[in-house]
Amino acid sequence: MSGEGSEASGAMARPASSARRFSVNALLDGFFFVYAGVAAVWLAWLVFTESFAFGWWGIAFFIAFWLLLAYLVLPRLHRILTAIYVPDYFMGRTRTSDGLLGDPVNLALDGDEQAVHASMSKAGWTRADDITLATSWRIITSTVTRRSYDEAPVSPLFLFGRQQDFAYQQEVEGNPARRHHVRFWRTPDGWLLPGGRRVDWLAAGTFDRAVGFSLFTLQITHKIDADTDVERDHIVATVLAADPEARVEVLRDFSTGYHSRNGGGDSIRTDGDLPVLELDPTAGAAANVTAGMGADAAASRSADAAVSQSSTTERHHRERDPRKRAAFESPAALARPVEVEPTMARPTAITLGSVLVVLRALAGVVWLITLAVTWRPVLRDEFGFDPAPGTEDDQGLTALLIAILVVGALGLLVVLLFGLAVYRGSNVARLLVMAFASSSITIAAIDYFAGDEEITVRTTLLTLALDILVLLALSSRAARAYARRPRAR
Repeated sequence: MSGEGSEASGAMARPASSARRFSVNALLDGFFFVYAGVAAVWLAWLVFTESFAFGWWGIAFFIAFWLLLAYLVLPRLHRILTAIYVPDYFMGRTRTSDGLLGDPVNLALDGDEQAVHASMSKAGWTRADDITLATSWRIITSTVTRRSYDEAPVSPLFLFGRQQDFAYQQEVEGNPARRHHVRFWRTPDGWLLPGGRRVDWLAAGTFDRAVGFSLFTLQITHKIDADTDVERDHIVATVLAADPEARVEVLRDFSTGYHSRNGGGDSIRTDGDLPVLELDPTAGAAANVTAGMGADAAASRSADAAVSQSSTTERHHRERDPRKRAAFESPAALARPVEVEPTMARPTAITLGSVLVVLRALAGVVWLITLAVTWRPVLRDEFGFDPAPGTEDDQGLTALLIAILVVGALGLLVVLLFGLAVYRGSNVARLLVMAFASSSITIAAIDYFAGDEEITVRTTLLTLALDILVLLALSSRAARAYARRPRAR
């Protein structure tokens, strides 16, 4: 499902008759979603052609073209196309936010959520932060400066129509570009693995080896190690070493061994086995007791565990092929208690869309001011109409200008109110804003393709770009899911 924020997986539980019911909202959302993708392609082309008109400043436009292509155009096109040809059922693969097949599901767990958190913390894993503007900026700066960021967020992947419930990671040598990480999804009630095995959690673990460009979207992203089985074995080994009560059962040849690529274009290969970790049901309660012991006692216990693991780790490293990355790295000094549970928040798409609506209104203010200042010269130069001051015609033109400014100001006030309503989650406001943006884009396209109207930085490129960006943000699956979410009674 969409990584831009798929709708709640509760859709899986809806009756078939409800799923087939005609929905005007769904029809409009589908139209705006596709129309935004087409408009984004046109915008990218306009920005690209504009880059040749400004000399060396054209480099900035080329960078803007890459940003549009990598983060707006290609993701939206992938989302449209994958909705057509990628099957939407469990096949042992996650999905990216663009709908592409992502990392393989290579681990399952039995145990409640508290037991998962307790086991991962004891094994030296750190819970990843949620993606926000602040954490996104922090991981960018930490990667560039090579500063440690143990809780760096991971990109969203989707399973069962929803983003991972949480993720854990281990940073390697204080370098945020290299890290172990694993995402967890709670399985739906009553859901069984192919073959009939019931599990509580599925997980996808991979190792980030560097930062580079995505083959499919050209975005800057982490590149993963191809041998995902090594990371799978590392996760299992750390949990078993830290929790003697945990057990593992391996479902051999759960999927056919294969070599493929994930959503970033990185090679992946696996033997198809699926380990099932059976966690100690008392681990969560034990974690609460440990938390009450105080930081010093917990640190002492962690250090003792690290010492007891050292000989096993060294022997494991000696036995492995030195050309391969080790499947076990000591979690000493990595353990950190989990203190804050993630909460559902307003998606970035809604916030960004609201901000863009405000910017669109400000652009309208600039246009009204420009109209007021250039009213006389435009009438004289474009229409040859220049009545003498104080005449009846002059007074009529002044009244017309005032009327245009008043109506325009009232319209912009309405736009601002709609932007506020969108921010608060109004679906009606979101649809109306998208309808307005689509109408404005359509008029500009007709003038451009049929009327030979130029669209440049000096004319209407800025306002057109704002309209298209508003449409892209508010037509995203995250915005749709938030605006159409069930309301608390």
